[in-house]
Amino acid sequence: MPPSLLLLLADTILVVHVLFVAFVVLGLLAIYAGYFLRWQWVRNKTFRILHLSAIGYVVMQSWLGVVCPLTTWEMALRAEAGTATYAGSFIQHWLQHLLYYTAPEWVFVVVYTLFGSLVAASWLVVRPNRRVR
Repeated sequence: MPPSLLLLLADTILVVHVLFVAFVVLGLLAIYAGYFLRWQWVRNKTFRILHLSAIGYVVMQSWLGVVCPLTTWEMALRAEAGTATYAGSFIQHWLQHLLYYTAPEWVFVVVYTLFGSLVAASWLVVRPNRRVR
């Protein structure tokens, strides 16, 4: 496969990864904002199950010390294309890259766990609708 196609695939995975992170982070912000602004869509049970599952997956990965498969796949494509890769998790890399922030792995485990706890708490504060429409 030509390197340009491998890089295109790697960049596509990167975009999907960014969208996943945005869904998790912005989803929680939307849930709490929706509570105060009375947005009914934030109570949609399907959305809430997907959101809780997404952060639950991230938290479990961090507890198990597993690097996200999207990161692994992206790095494998970049390595195959002969370009630079990064080590560690996607979030660690971009936080360090964008914010010059370095922390031990356990810090990210705690942050993911606390964020996951906020998502779980949103089920009590902003209860989802009882039925899926």
